[in-house]
Amino acid sequence: MTTTNKIWEAYKFPIILIVSIIIGSLVGMALGEQALIFKPFGDIFLNLMFTVVVPLVFITISSAVSNMANMKRLGSILGYLLLVFIITGLIAAVIMITTVTITQPGVGVNIQVEAVNEIEKLNAGEQIVKALTVTDFTELISRRNMLPLILFSIFFGLCVTLLGEKGKKIAEGLDALSQVFMKMIQLIMYYAPIGLAAYFAALIGEFGPKLLGSYAKAMAVYYPITILYFFIAFAVYSYFAGGGTGVRTYFKNIISPAVTSIATQSSIATLPVNLEAARRIGVSKDIREIVLPIGATMHMDGSCLSAILKISFLFGIYGKEFAGIDTFAIAILISIMSGVVMSGVPGGGLIGEMLIVNLYGFPLEAFPIIATIGFLVDPPATMVNATGDTVAAMMVSRLVEGKEWLKNKVTV
Repeated sequence: MTTTNKIWEAYKFPIILIVSIIIGSLVGMALGEQALIFKPFGDIFLNLMFTVVVPLVFITISSAVSNMANMKRLGSILGYLLLVFIITGLIAAVIMITTVTITQPGVGVNIQVEAVNEIEKLNAGEQIVKALTVTDFTELISRRNMLPLILFSIFFGLCVTLLGEKGKKIAEGLDALSQVFMKMIQLIMYYAPIGLAAYFAALIGEFGPKLLGSYAKAMAVYYPITILYFFIAFAVYSYFAGGGTGVRTYFKNIISPAVTSIATQSSIATLPVNLEAARRIGVSKDIREIVLPIGATMHMDGSCLSAILKISFLFGIYGKEFAGIDTFAIAILISIMSGVVMSGVPGGGLIGEMLIVNLYGFPLEAFPIIATIGFLVDPPATMVNATGDTVAAMMVSRLVEGKEWLKNKVTV
């Protein structure tokens, strides 16, 4: 087999996905809003992914926990998971603070906004309750309540483990069901090239012009930074996880999740593809089935980057200097809360934007501005969020299983 054939076999599907997105984007640019006729074909793909993801999260997490004989290992995975999430979020925030301090994306931008009604005040207690629980079991079966579902799945898996011998059959059944759902994902992905091409045609046709308006300067900062963060920061993280082999293995397998996340603009919808990528990389079954579902809800480096951009943009528009230890400290706190804490709360993105307006004392009219930025940066932000989950799983593997984990990988 020639080198070209080997490359084609290794990257065939990601290449097909990328080509389909390029074709869809070109069609969207050529047809403009007329390209919306393709939107239903893209929505079919998105709906298929969203439909399967809720049972997938429950099955994979409860299966991983119920089949885990060593509860100390579960504690290590969860502890290192939180550590990795916070540290990578902090790094992302510092990188963006440095970037916006140099580029000042909001300076000189003139945006006319309409007055808005008073923003509802935040109730911390209510938000914590909403983040962790739901009022009825039927509400668990919704991607809008992923964190309560994750906690319920962990609790269910623990109870199966505590049953001992009686729980083994349930654990085996959960493991078999997880394989069934992964097979479903493989079949759905055969439709992905058509679905993604249609989705991008409609997306570019409808929203492409907005990227060239008043927010162009902010986009010119954010898009390159996310690309650089993806290639440089994730290369460093994967090197920490597995050396040179870790870097090569990561970038070889991450293309499909990256493309899917850009198209779907959802870490949750990308989760099934991420789980398969982590399996191919060699992340242990229990680690990938715990870290990735939780990461899809709580690990958002892209959101950390965008939170700093929003703050800096508002400072520039309202003629304030984005400088000072206190200003930076609050910005970092908000960004980490947006990326690690509030992402698990229903409407967490909007809550983060409310915090920015309230804590810095901006007028209420500032809220639609950063909400618009949030919408425009969503595709690359989601890409960083989703692909960051995979490299986080690799880092957790390194911390839990030792630096030789990749050499001793067991892909089950």
